[in-house]
Amino acid sequence: MKTIDHIPTSKLQRASKLVSTGVKVGANYAKYYGKKVVNPSLSKEELNEANAEDIYDGLKNLKGSALKVAQMLSMEKNIMPRAYVEKFSLSQFSVPPLSAPLVRKTFKKYLGNYPEDLFDTFAAQSVNAASIGQVHQATLDGKKLAVKIQYPGVASSISSDLALVKPIAKKMFNLQGEGKEKYFKEVEEKLLEETNYHLELEQSIAMAKDCSVIPNIKFPEYYPELSSERILTMDWMDGEHLSEFAARNNDQVKTNNLGQALWDFYMFQIHVLHRVHADPHPGNFMVSKLGELIAIDFGCIKHIPKEFYIPYFELADPKNINNSVIFEKKLYELEILREDDSPKNVKFFSELFHEMLSLFTQPMQQETFDFNDNDFFDKIGKLSEKYSRDTEIRKMNGNRGSKHFLYINRTFFGLYNLMHDLGASITVNNFKNYTPKNWVA
Repeated sequence: MKTIDHIPTSKLQRASKLVSTGVKVGANYAKYYGKKVVNPSLSKEELNEANAEDIYDGLKNLKGSALKVAQMLSMEKNIMPRAYVEKFSLSQFSVPPLSAPLVRKTFKKYLGNYPEDLFDTFAAQSVNAASIGQVHQATLDGKKLAVKIQYPGVASSISSDLALVKPIAKKMFNLQGEGKEKYFKEVEEKLLEETNYHLELEQSIAMAKDCSVIPNIKFPEYYPELSSERILTMDWMDGEHLSEFAARNNDQVKTNNLGQALWDFYMFQIHVLHRVHADPHPGNFMVSKLGELIAIDFGCIKHIPKEFYIPYFELADPKNINNSVIFEKKLYELEILREDDSPKNVKFFSELFHEMLSLFTQPMQQETFDFNDNDFFDKIGKLSEKYSRDTEIRKMNGNRGSKHFLYINRTFFGLYNLMHDLGASITVNNFKNYTPKNWVA
């Protein structure tokens, strides 16, 4: 694979790259509509494929938050056109890596030595390159290690990248008024946290310790002395990516055991720790030869405040969903309904969220749930399509809901997709059997 010797870091350089990408997308539209004059029945599939290709090609060399957004969008299988999902999914595993000279320069700057001075062996070619960093294999004192190196300029370009994305996001989600800024701030803060490898090191060690009580899941050991603000060193974990396992595996027992570990891992974090790994895409999980789940990335951790946790999960109870008085009260607590809403808006959003929550919370309302249930996911897809085409909702101010919805909903959508890809059947409240070691509530 071709390597990168330079990443645009200034606001002007990155804006220029995005503008040139926009020009290509504009040309694709012109070409599409030209063909449609001749062939009125032409579908948008060709246009989507061309746009997805050009947008991804533009983002992959920018790295950082621009590419992270593509990665997040690739998880929205029920919202994004197939061409975008397939192309943007590459940001989870396969983007051009940094060249060897740039890797050495990064090591010298952040650890004071070149990699060959710190490790017995160090592979100059990365084994995985994603949105914020890339991973190299190394050895030291007989141990096989994974060394994650952050791309230069990623942290300093987050604010300017988001400033460029804001106008598009405002239009897509009809964000109006002052309230919209809380969502952009939440994304910016989380992306900045993901670029702080000191914080990731601390979070990784804590999560591995607290979640070690869950069976059938493994975590790497981390090495502070070989880590820094932009470099993170941990054990090398042998295994295959979760998506690869799901694609080839036909052993339902293994599937269910793995799915149970994944489900327990998330429910335990959410309901016991009140902090959660909020980046559940396939690139962050592996499967060992023994069928154990391996969690390898804790850069994005969402802390769940009590004032959000309580009403959010009270709405997973059918008794509350179907009690109009309680339901409306919880919608106000979660900032979905606002005091300045007209009766029309209250009725519209109450009905919308009642329909959504009645469906999305089904896995939490049963003793067991089969994520191989295609009917459940077909209903989610149809509901997403219904509201994406609803002309009435486009007129409504999109500033709906607490800022905490962004990463908690992202966590659940990502988890549901992973569980569906696996096709696992699980016991819903099994996580209640586990208590963290030396835990003080």
